[in-house]
Amino acid sequence: MLLWVGLGNPGREHARQRHNIGFMALDAIARRHGFGPWRNRFKGEISEGSLGGQRVTLLKPQTYMNDSGSSVQPAAAFHKIPPDGVWAFHDELDLAPGKVRVKKGGGAAGHNGLRDMQRAFGSPEFWRVRLGIGHPGHKDRVHGHVLGDFAKVDTWVSPLLDAVADAAPLLISAKPEEFMSRVALLTQES
Repeated sequence: MLLWVGLGNPGREHARQRHNIGFMALDAIARRHGFGPWRNRFKGEISEGSLGGQRVTLLKPQTYMNDSGSSVQPAAAFHKIPPDGVWAFHDELDLAPGKVRVKKGGGAAGHNGLRDMQRAFGSPEFWRVRLGIGHPGHKDRVHGHVLGDFAKVDTWVSPLLDAVADAAPLLISAKPEEFMSRVALLTQES
């Protein structure tokens, strides 16, 4: 069993913010692959299903970004999933809009959701699906950028989320390179 975590902030007012692209990715995966309804558990919302013959629990922590670990760690502990069975889908400033990179472990790079997951696990050895939102150009503008809504000109968002959902089974097969290639191909076609 795997635990896929979308990082974001709860509430309607945050739903379209760049910081919530992790929630959006899990919603797209759940829809595309027929996961069960979302229900409240582990200080978050979960949906369960299977991909490529593997059981997957999707989790959207409702604790706000800075306290994500207090939702993720109990969910992982309950299901006996080690950190390397946890995948965090999150916004990434250091990637161009619409680009995707997957890696295991590493630093938090200033991302408070990742930092809190590392704190809760006592380990950075979980997977990250880094969804590029671009950098606003100056560090003083980062806060407003990540907490700002996607604009109408951000036409890349829906194709990216569709591509992530389409390629998600490749993550189950431990083929992150193929996943990234498939997402790049699908978003190039749109």
